[in-house]
Amino acid sequence: MQSLKQFARKLKKETYAIYLASIDPRVPWYARVLAGVTVAYAFSPIDLIPDFIPILGYLDDLIIVPLGIWLVIKMIPPAVLAECRQKAIMEIDRSKPTNQATAAVIVAIWFGLGILAIIWLKKMFKS
Repeated sequence: MQSLKQFARKLKKETYAIYLASIDPRVPWYARVLAGVTVAYAFSPIDLIPDFIPILGYLDDLIIVPLGIWLVIKMIPPAVLAECRQKAIMEIDRSKPTNQATAAVIVAIWFGLGILAIIWLKKMFKS
């Protein structure tokens, strides 16, 4: 149980570090986009597979988020990642990080994806 708590703390730290990297101009644009999507998915209450579905509901969180973090970490320059990790540790230790702009971006992403899904479904059923 202790190792699971340590894993969760590390995942939280890495997720916040990736968020910080996503707003750093030294990170390539494609890494910033993937970082933004990964962080939005990690902090979003909306999942691809709802959590109330036994086993599968949590399985997507256990696979998608760590995989996204791993991919983003590979794309971020090591010096920038180290700096973002230090900032994340300091921020998490100081207080719980909150950002209303980030919440607005997450809601906008899901809203946009919902609109695209509706448009796609309409085109699919018209054919």
